[in-house]
Amino acid sequence: MTEQNDVIVVAEQHEDKIQSVTYELLGKGKEIAEKTSTKLCVVLLGGNIEEEAQELIYYGADKVFVFQHPSLKDFDTLNYKNNIVSLAKELKPGVMLIAASHKGRSLAPRLAVALETGVSADCIGLDMDSDGNLIQVRPAFSGSVLAHMKTKTKPVITTVRYKTMQSIKRDTSRKGEIVNRKASIVPSPLTTIKKQKLGEINISEADIIVTGGRGLKDSKDFAILAELSEACGGVIGSSRPLVDDGWIGKEHQVGFSGNTVKPKIYIACGISGSSQHLAGMRGSDIIIAINTDPSAPIFKIADYRIVGDLYEIVPKLVNEIKGRTS
Repeated sequence: MTEQNDVIVVAEQHEDKIQSVTYELLGKGKEIAEKTSTKLCVVLLGGNIEEEAQELIYYGADKVFVFQHPSLKDFDTLNYKNNIVSLAKELKPGVMLIAASHKGRSLAPRLAVALETGVSADCIGLDMDSDGNLIQVRPAFSGSVLAHMKTKTKPVITTVRYKTMQSIKRDTSRKGEIVNRKASIVPSPLTTIKKQKLGEINISEADIIVTGGRGLKDSKDFAILAELSEACGGVIGSSRPLVDDGWIGKEHQVGFSGNTVKPKIYIACGISGSSQHLAGMRGSDIIIAINTDPSAPIFKIADYRIVGDLYEIVPKLVNEIKGRTS
């Protein structure tokens, strides 16, 4: 059996509020810790985050290491890396789990270099083999195959895509230890000029998503999908080509290089179903596909298949939904 050490989850926060992807990491981290008879530790960095630390205990953490300093409220790659590396060298964890977010993708490789180990990026599955090794599963070749990997060096650093793991139920009776550590702060070469919101949409959290693909003839035709989305109480999604063409913002992109989504209902309008796109939405509870091509790959995973022109079908769906809700 491979020698095991504790599991560390790097918590992600925004403006001192824990992001939901962290709870998914805790769910998987707790599972790994139980299988290896180790503890689940969390490292949390921020400006004023004492209350958030207790929430991590409720969601499965055995021990939370808190680094608190005003300059850590906003993500700073250098200072985040330095403090986490210092803790990791002390604890010598077996596994480190990090969100495959913009922050996590920036942080993970820097941690790996400093700790002389590797990174398995954008994983969608984690499991243990009979020898106690962590098996990391990630899409390869634009999602056409799933690669199963083992890491020879320790710690095993893995970034995990949002909406691919399950968080455990919040339990306020759970007990754990919160350890406050003095943050080491050095002058950062990075300067925040200004902050700008990309939009209010958070497509990864949506229960209903109406997504457009190459079947749309013009960027203005997203208005047709917006009517359906509004009637359903959902949000608008897009395949990558339309984002690349500037028809809609990247925050709407669904797919391996965009957002991984897991809504209750996913309506794909004029989407053929490339492997890259399917990798980001195939976990949806119910998939409804509208396409003129009966052999479109999207139909292979769809629960409901409508062969036809979205310009004819979508308005009819809108009228039907409005008729039932009026």
